[in-house]
Amino acid sequence: MTDKKTIAIFGAGTGLGASLAARFGHEGYRVALVARNAATLDERVAELAKAGIEAAAFPTDLNDHGAIGPLVRSIENRLGPIDVAVFAPVSSTVGFIPAQKLDAAALKPLADLFAFAPIELSHALLPGMIARGDGAIVIVGGMSAVVPMAGLSGVGPMMAAARNYIFGLHDEVKDKGVFAGTLNIGAMIDRSAGMRALTSGGAKLDPSFPVVDPDDLAEEVWTLITRRDRVEALVPPHLAG
Repeated sequence: MTDKKTIAIFGAGTGLGASLAARFGHEGYRVALVARNAATLDERVAELAKAGIEAAAFPTDLNDHGAIGPLVRSIENRLGPIDVAVFAPVSSTVGFIPAQKLDAAALKPLADLFAFAPIELSHALLPGMIARGDGAIVIVGGMSAVVPMAGLSGVGPMMAAARNYIFGLHDEVKDKGVFAGTLNIGAMIDRSAGMRALTSGGAKLDPSFPVVDPDDLAEEVWTLITRRDRVEALVPPHLAG
C-alpha cells in the first residue's frame, strides 16, 4: 500500500455518492463504493477509472448489520485504512410516514437503515481510527432530522437519532484526532435516483422546492472533514431557522 488515503461511501448513488467519489478521488483518495446493486457499482468503478480515480465496488445491503464489520475489514484489506467514511443511504423502499400512522412495524425498517446501520458502522470504524489518531465519519440525513415536519415522520425521527448520536460522538473523539459530523439536506439532489423518479415521464417538481447540486454537497463534506470547525452542515442553511 502507498500512503494514499481512502474514502468509503456507504450508499453510493448517482447523486451525492458520485460527486463525493469525484471530489475526493481528484484529491488523490482511493474510493470504496458500497451499495446493493453490484452491476451498477461496477459501472461507476469503470467511470471513475476513466477519470484516473482508483475505485472498488463492495456490494452490500446496509440493512444487514452483521455484514458491516466484515465489510469494513474487506475494504481495508483491499484499499488500506478507511480515512473518511460517509454514510449516505439511498433507498427506494422506504419513505416518510405521518406520525399518526407510525407503529413499531412501520418504524423498524427505517430504524435499521437510518439509525442502527450508521451507529454499527461507526462502531466498526472507530477502534482503527482512534488507534491511528486520525479519521472522519460523516452521516448524511435530511432536514426533518433537525426540524420536525408534519406528515414527514418516520425517516426524520430515525435520522434524528443518528444525529443525536453523532453530536455526542463528536465531543468524545475530537481530541483523539477523529472527526464525527453530519450533513442534513432539505432539498432534492440533482442527478439522483430520487430526482429521476420524481421527474419521470416529464413530471415537474414543485418550483418552490429547492434543488441542490450534489457537487456542492460533496464540497460541504470536504469542508467539514478538512476544517473540523463544526459538527454539522445544513443545506440550505435557512431551512433550519
